[in-house]
Amino acid sequence: MPTTRETILAALHARLQPLPALVLRDEVLPERIPPSGLIILRDGQPGEPEVTLSPPRYHYQHRAELEVVVQAPNDRATAFDTLIAAIGTALESDRTLGGLCDWVEAEAPQPADLPVEGAAGLKAAVIPVVLHYSTDDPLA
Repeated sequence: MPTTRETILAALHARLQPLPALVLRDEVLPERIPPSGLIILRDGQPGEPEVTLSPPRYHYQHRAELEVVVQAPNDRATAFDTLIAAIGTALESDRTLGGLCDWVEAEAPQPADLPVEGAAGLKAAVIPVVLHYSTDDPLA
């Protein structure tokens, strides 16, 4: 049986699947970026939980990350902005991931333009996604 953490990360990955970009989880950046863009979900860190007693509950603000990459020969900025907006809409449509989380919120991206020799440049950003959830056991 998967842990609460794994169940929530799998639900976040599933929530992003309908987006037009290729969505991977904990994969190496591929050599070629699909024309629709690429999103790689990184599991991130659960951090130190706040603990309440009687009964014990561990309250996490888990910081996962989305690596977003677009390589478009024409109007890369618009393609990037469209993909970022689609991610925001996908997360906003279900802030609890079907009741698995207390709340899901993305932080603002810090985009960077990356040159590629002999090809169209990349526009990329890491978007932190904070997953608020509680468990009975830090290993469950």
